[in-house]
Amino acid sequence: MISISRLAAAAAMVVAAGGGVANAAYSIATTQDIKQTAATVAWDLLQYYKGNLTGQTPGILPGPPPAGDYYWWEAGAMWGTLIDYWKLTGDDSYNKIITQALLWQVGPDKDYMPPNVTASLGNDDQGFWGMSAMLAAENNFPDPPEDQPQWLALAQAVFNTQASPDRHDATCNGGLRWQIPWSNNGYNYKNSIANGCFFNLGARLARYTENATYAMWAEKTWDWMTSVKLMDEKYNIYDGGHVEANCTDINRAQFSYNNGVFLLGAAYMYNYTNGSDLWRTRLEGLVDSTLNVFFPNNTAYEVACEEHMSCTTDMLSFKGYVHRWMATATQVAPIIAPKVLPVLRNSAEAAIATCKGEANGRTCGFKWSTRAYDGSHGAGQQMNVLGAVSSLLIGQARPPVTNSTGGTSKGDPNAGTHSDNFKNEREPPTVGDKAGAGILTIAILASVIGTSVWMSTGI
Repeated sequence: MISISRLAAAAAMVVAAGGGVANAAYSIATTQDIKQTAATVAWDLLQYYKGNLTGQTPGILPGPPPAGDYYWWEAGAMWGTLIDYWKLTGDDSYNKIITQALLWQVGPDKDYMPPNVTASLGNDDQGFWGMSAMLAAENNFPDPPEDQPQWLALAQAVFNTQASPDRHDATCNGGLRWQIPWSNNGYNYKNSIANGCFFNLGARLARYTENATYAMWAEKTWDWMTSVKLMDEKYNIYDGGHVEANCTDINRAQFSYNNGVFLLGAAYMYNYTNGSDLWRTRLEGLVDSTLNVFFPNNTAYEVACEEHMSCTTDMLSFKGYVHRWMATATQVAPIIAPKVLPVLRNSAEAAIATCKGEANGRTCGFKWSTRAYDGSHGAGQQMNVLGAVSSLLIGQARPPVTNSTGGTSKGDPNAGTHSDNFKNEREPPTVGDKAGAGILTIAILASVIGTSVWMSTGI
């Protein structure tokens, strides 16, 4: 027989979780509840990972399609999510898996360009792995053995390969292309997320190392984004444009992670410049734009695809990155905390309301605005909720470190400068390559308004 006191306790847990009976296992009422809920969601996230099993490849989620749902980049993003989880909760259960994964995928030149992912390797894909390595350095995640690549050096290698003249050309007056090898569909497309990852890394490396060259590249990238109108005067960020049209054919789809990656970079630039008026204006403009577009009713919402659930597997993971990046931004730029943190908490409450079940049937959904499970499930959905919940502990965590404030990761400013960089593949795209990309763009523009199906080919 269940006692009245137990029933009362269970009811209290339901109320704290902000949902129905299915949410009894999820609560953010106290610090301990947050840690327990985060641990539950992290465990369920790792059930999608098979790389630590015999015969499987460490570091990657099942894929890419048609072999599985996930492109290479999303696993890189997942390890960043779990590094933040470790930092914020203190749970080191997955640290060995994280380290193995991040080191296994570095590639022969130790720059996160493994040859076996060349067919879908974009600057943004490489950038997400580089940002996770940077996060490991900033969080003082346990350093690898001395005979292995170090976190800071890996981040510098990614940045240096992307700063190489091989990645920048005169088309559209500069900016990074989406794809790295010329033969990849999308090589003729310059987009916000590729340039956003580069900007983000530059800003963070500038703060960590106090090397002004990184900051110069961040400034240059921001200026390019605004000059081609991928970021407008209201800080709306659009997806990209084609080099054949000098990037004037802007795909105006808006994705939350574009805003998030630039917002965090702007916060680091604000910090690096000791609170300059310029970067304060830019940061606050991005905060207002992000909250206005992607947090209606103070709840994360993927505006391009959520209403009709036309989101690709990639898009189903964006909310969690934005939660994590905005939370970290409040540490390096505390001026935005009063506006940002209450929204993130409300959004996290909505997030856990989509989680259901116990033990074998446990999972979290995607449409947080409904505050109910929507039938969807996957690594992206779990990452979203994990990022939202664990980020609630940001106020108790140490801000990102630097070389001068306790950072232990060893760097190499020349890392990546001798990388192969796929130079042997760099030839002008053929007419067929351009036609293929053009056909895909037409398909995008004909799709649901505001939705970029372009992304379904991999980020």
